[in-house]
Amino acid sequence: MMEIRRLNGGDAEGYRVLRHEALLKNPEAFSSSYEDEMNYEAADYSKRLDSQFTYTFGAFDENQLVGVVSLVPEGKVKLKHRANIFAMYVTSSQRGRGLGRELVKTAIQQAADIKNVEQIHLTVTSSNERAKKLYTSLGFDTYGVEKNALRIDGTYYNEDLMVLFL
Repeated sequence: MMEIRRLNGGDAEGYRVLRHEALLKNPEAFSSSYEDEMNYEAADYSKRLDSQFTYTFGAFDENQLVGVVSLVPEGKVKLKHRANIFAMYVTSSQRGRGLGRELVKTAIQQAADIKNVEQIHLTVTSSNERAKKLYTSLGFDTYGVEKNALRIDGTYYNEDLMVLFL
């Protein structure tokens, strides 16, 4: 039975394991690196998950965390009409089951429920056709490309900049 819900500090160890897996298996998909976070303990993630300013949702299969996405509304007065999606990841064995779609739909619904949020921004590695297709199918449009956004071991990766107007 699949369940999607907002994570909290009690989910920190499962989140840490999945986050480290994501950073190791798909380094081009995240601005953080495994080297940046390899020494983070569950307690470090617990603070993030308990923050009232960040919404991190998890997909669970039999109590096992198998997918995550974070929604972070902007805090500055001039940017309060915006929120950002970060850290989207579904473990490889669970892909193709619609979990990513359900996670992003949950984040979109959360954004719609936040007063004043009118648009959601995200970045996606330009070569990640599967993720771009998912975001486009949910209404996101590409409005630009950041050339050489990431550099990993001397290889550069472009990122598509996408937005969804609510």
